Amino acid sequence: MSFLSNNVEPMQLDAVEDIELFEANEIPNASVNDVLDRPVESAPFEVESYAAQYSGFAKLSRLLYIADHCPPLQIEALEQALKYVKESTYNVNAYTTIQQKLVNALTASGQTAKAEQYPLDTVWIDEKSKMSQIYFEKLDTDLKNYKTNSIKESIRRGHDDLGAHYLQCGDLSNALKCYSRSRDYCMGDQQLFNICMNIIKVSIYQKSWGHVNSFAQKAESSPECSANSTAQTKISCIVGLHELVTKRYKYAAKRFMSANIDDLGPDFSDILSPNNVAIYGGLCALASLDRSDLHKHVFLSPNFKLFLELEPQLREAFHKFYESKYPVCLSLLDELKDSFMLDMYLAPHLTALYSKIRNRALIQYFSPYLSADLRLMATAFNTSLHDLENELMKLILDGQIKARIDSHNKILYAKDSDQRLETFEKSLAMGREWQMRATSLILRAACVRNGLIFIKAGPNNASSKAAEEAPSSAGNNVAACSPSSPNKPRV
Repeated sequence: MSFLSNNVEPMQLDAVEDIELFEANEIPNASVNDVLDRPVESAPFEVESYAAQYSGFAKLSRLLYIADHCPPLQIEALEQALKYVKESTYNVNAYTTIQQKLVNALTASGQTAKAEQYPLDTVWIDEKSKMSQIYFEKLDTDLKNYKTNSIKESIRRGHDDLGAHYLQCGDLSNALKCYSRSRDYCMGDQQLFNICMNIIKVSIYQKSWGHVNSFAQKAESSPECSANSTAQTKISCIVGLHELVTKRYKYAAKRFMSANIDDLGPDFSDILSPNNVAIYGGLCALASLDRSDLHKHVFLSPNFKLFLELEPQLREAFHKFYESKYPVCLSLLDELKDSFMLDMYLAPHLTALYSKIRNRALIQYFSPYLSADLRLMATAFNTSLHDLENELMKLILDGQIKARIDSHNKILYAKDSDQRLETFEKSLAMGREWQMRATSLILRAACVRNGLIFIKAGPNNASSKAAEEAPSSAGNNVAACSPSSPNKPRV
């Protein structure tokens, strides 16, 4: 006999025991350090084409992150990093570190002959060290002359040049100090915005997100930002990155989706690339926005659609999610996971984002139905019945799905809700609240009228003037509420 013919209520969840079981088996609760320490064992992209998207210190830091977290790409990433350091920087310390890592990696993989092709270039080290010192002394001398002559524009430019030189040497602390000192000598909105961008850039390299947020707000409030669409796009992407790092995914999605791809030129590649905007904004949108917002901000947005064209597989996942083809969408995202894990800003949040996307897919999958077969759901979402029940249990306990699980027959039933009754209950609750407020106001007015409550007026309040003009009435009120009057309490 069928389940419905017996009129048996679906089994209620045992919250205490099942929560402990779920938390013990829940993958999203794994620590971030465990996820980051897990190496990527595949080669999801070509390192050279990936590195070509970036410039400056961002290129070097991303290559080193790949080398540390992806053994198959370690040697190639170190080779690209070593090449960049020798050709474009004065960073001698980074060169020696990368060269040692590269030789060790080649030796460990049995490529001893190739390791001999990368000896420590002491000639280059001496040459770059001398050139860096000479250039630093020149910039320092010029800056002292500018300060002697009190030329504000030259002083500002001197601090900027010193900051750029420190950045080329890999000295982020002194670079930030020089950029910060140049703020005192800026003479226009454009210069103030550029100074804020320099400070933001170095703060991002240092992962000092408090500084990033502070100076992003200053840059966004400047007249240059409000009058320049390119400046607005850059600040939107920077704020979006800050929101992503601070786990405010919905705000991050809206910031990234407000960017214009035409405004992100090569001068922004030392922070983010257009591909980063597509990936960060796309994942945050899937994890935090509902179908109507996705349709409005993604499919109807001429700007963000151009970003998604840079990531065809992610764009396809968007379409499958919107078409309610959740298994295909999740499969596409799983294929992209290894490449996303090699992004230094996205990797710490990837588990949380994927979990939110999967939960949203489960919620939207069940929303049109009064009941659903758990076996079919487990097949559709490529998981086991036990894991699916644990996922659904967490969503039910969080209030994201109003349903009950029949574990015996493996059916998920939606809870019956009387919309008419809920509407009446809300109306009655609102009426009681307004009645309580009205009673409180009447009581307060009566207390004030009878001198049981004194309202202390501010120095600029007109009531203070009225109190001075009528001292006798105030004296009467004070006398009425003095301790000598036992019948009237002090309030």
